Amino acid sequence: MATTKVITEEQKLELEQMLERARVALGAIKDYDQQRVDKLCQAIGWACANETTFSRLAAKSIEESGLGDLPTRIAKRFKIQGILRDILPEKSMGIIEEDPAKGLVKYAKPVGVIAGLVPVTNAALTEVGVGIFAIKAKNVVIFSPHPAAKQTTIETVNIMREVLRREGVPEDVFQVVARPNIPVANHLLSICDLTIATGGPAMVKAAYSSGKPAYGVGAGNATMVFDETTNVDEAARNTRISKTADNGSGCSSDGNLLVEATVYDAFLARLQDEGGYLVSPEEKIKLQAAMWDDERHRTAPTIARPAKKIAEIAGFSIPDGKTFLIVPEDHIGRDYPFSSEKLSPVLSIFKYSGWDTLLNMVTEIYKVGGRGHSVGIYSFNDDHIDQLARLAPVSRIMVRQPQSKANSGSFTNGMPMTSSMGCGIWGGNITNENVSLKHYMQTTWVSRPIPENRPTEQAIFGEYYGTQTY
Repeated sequence: MATTKVITEEQKLELEQMLERARVALGAIKDYDQQRVDKLCQAIGWACANETTFSRLAAKSIEESGLGDLPTRIAKRFKIQGILRDILPEKSMGIIEEDPAKGLVKYAKPVGVIAGLVPVTNAALTEVGVGIFAIKAKNVVIFSPHPAAKQTTIETVNIMREVLRREGVPEDVFQVVARPNIPVANHLLSICDLTIATGGPAMVKAAYSSGKPAYGVGAGNATMVFDETTNVDEAARNTRISKTADNGSGCSSDGNLLVEATVYDAFLARLQDEGGYLVSPEEKIKLQAAMWDDERHRTAPTIARPAKKIAEIAGFSIPDGKTFLIVPEDHIGRDYPFSSEKLSPVLSIFKYSGWDTLLNMVTEIYKVGGRGHSVGIYSFNDDHIDQLARLAPVSRIMVRQPQSKANSGSFTNGMPMTSSMGCGIWGGNITNENVSLKHYMQTTWVSRPIPENRPTEQAIFGEYYGTQTY
């Protein structure tokens, strides 16, 4: 982001005026009924997610930022379709839940003015998803772009505003900061009612420090487990799909592969058939020097770049047709950066023998990074799946699926579609759910009297009833 440290009075006034317009728009839509907001969701979704428009916006975002892969960036439009699939049947106002046995009724209400932080790698997608969730619950949004993709965000939000105008809705339901930087973003967070912080750790930390409620996301270090029951053909294909999506820029992109010894050789061979390039020991040294600085910070030129470009930066070449780099690794820890998050089409592969060894490796990897985010497992052994689920400090585990296509919801699993994934207390977040419609609503509980439900003291205290007192 820009290097300026202090927000100017002019910038502060501009944000305050945006907030005032947002409050006016919020009041204007407060009486919309369910049918009207559902139609708005569909109109916004189609205007932005039709193939022609989304392809143009995806291309613009890559050209502007220099990050990502066009075909797989375009494919992200399915997320908008999935969000609509999930939320259109749902009620988002009035009575949304009743429990007659407990005498409880739950009413949904807007949260108000939302600050929507847009990450550089998801411009054109995050704005639309946040916008649809928001209008469904009768909220308004002020978007804060990443400076490296601000023109894409501005164009996307302007399309959404045009839809509102056409539908007779105040266009200030959606606004966008035209001159973003860190101080401007920080002030925006402090004046809005809620922040949806999809972005890097610094921006998420700023959201939590704003003094206002925020839903943030945690860093990824997606780790994949392959046991002796793995279908190596399917697993290698899904690994390639996940690892190469948008040049591996997603936090769910496969980073560490933990492979059981009996299937290791076959799986490694299939990965290479799928387009993986096996890095030599000498190339590994060069690659590490290119991807991380002396303080183990990732270097910007290797993030979300094609494998061929990353190899070139590192000082070696790879054959045409190779789309991701495979790095054999034996060590886990902060001194071994290949066991940390890569944010690129680079993955590490580890060999293990024995399930207890695997569980220990998983524990150690999440001490390096990615706590709260995700694990994937390719297994037909339900005991292994169960044991991993009990042990791993993560919010989501995908079974036999391409991780970066599945974590945030897909058409072949039941995860809520989103572009924001909470990582719970492990990852410093308030939620470990996929941030979706429920997080854009406040609720009012109405409680009516019911017949008394008071167990006896003996029933409550069980075998300790009547024993020693202190």
